[in-house]
Amino acid sequence: MTSKTFTVPNISCGHCTHTIEAELSDLVGVMNVTAVQDSKQVTVEWQEPATWERIQATLQEINYPPEGLIQIS
Repeated sequence: MTSKTFTVPNISCGHCTHTIEAELSDLVGVMNVTAVQDSKQVTVEWQEPATWERIQATLQEINYPPEGLIQIS
């Protein structure tokens, strides 16, 4: 399983975090999504067939582009 934590500057409320969690959770292979309003950080855990490229593309599509990778494992 792969995990990344990154910043999403567009997070401003609970609706934002809910939207990110719901949209990314719908991707096949995404195991866990945690978005935190106060820190504007998102952690995503996934396995194949999900890819980082697909996760990034989904975030772009819903207007929450990722910025500043914090942790990759």
